[in-house]
Amino acid sequence: MKGAFIQEFSRLAASPDRDLATPALMIARLECPLLDPGPSIAQLDTMGAAARARLMESGCLQDARRSENAVDVLNAYLFDEEGFTGNHDRYDDPSNSFLNEVLERRKGIPITLAVVYMEVARRAGMHVEGVNFPGHFLMRYPSHLNEGVRQGPQGMLADVILDPFHRGARLSEHDCRRLLERHIGEEAAYDPSLLAPATKPQMLTRMLLNLKRIYVRLHSFPQARNVTELLLAVDPPAITELRDRGLLAYHMNDFSAALRDLQQYLHFSAGSPVDEEGRSDHEQLWEHVKTLRRRVASLN
Repeated sequence: MKGAFIQEFSRLAASPDRDLATPALMIARLECPLLDPGPSIAQLDTMGAAARARLMESGCLQDARRSENAVDVLNAYLFDEEGFTGNHDRYDDPSNSFLNEVLERRKGIPITLAVVYMEVARRAGMHVEGVNFPGHFLMRYPSHLNEGVRQGPQGMLADVILDPFHRGARLSEHDCRRLLERHIGEEAAYDPSLLAPATKPQMLTRMLLNLKRIYVRLHSFPQARNVTELLLAVDPPAITELRDRGLLAYHMNDFSAALRDLQQYLHFSAGSPVDEEGRSDHEQLWEHVKTLRRRVASLN
């Protein structure tokens, strides 16, 4: 992967603007290097204009008291009119992680459907945030940025939590607790902080981690290594990605690159507290490094 591509992705990921579509379409170029992002951006612009027209017709943008109804209007437009839906049948299809494919097929996973929802909402004059909820990405319609939403139990303005995978369904705290148990286990401890708004780097990281997991499962190691390059571009201190990039290089018989990454990972992680499983992993990695040193030396 070319350094200029990685640098541009890093710049977009760190940019303070709310544009998620452009870096998301760069992720799609991992599968389709010659992808022109223009048609997808134009499609989002068109949908944003159409959604804004419907919001204006309903009075949601003019009347703060009807602000929460904006969610219903946007849900009706995206899920009823445009036909977006969760890809229940082929959840682990890599195409679900590519924004251009999601826009074309109208199917995706929670986070890519959230990107569509948030980008259309932004163009329509609404503010919708991502929620990096464990196991299932969610969205929130924040009360402090959208006036007039319903009152909470103590008179506080209550944010609206939405599930992009299930047609923008509103979720109560009870629903969120059940969702956490379903994806993490009954022992999972629920905390309201789990519903904090996700940053742009967090959303891009989650998209990339989903894609890397799929590629590894498919033994598509070159593609998975490209994903780790972008993960490190978003979060350079993420040394676990350095480790994974080294292991992927090992599987690809790129022994020099594998040796470099694994040695750096072991160096950076030295002295960090680890449990018994972590110590066992380090011991296995040292064995890999010893083998790699011999192989690299034999090639010189």
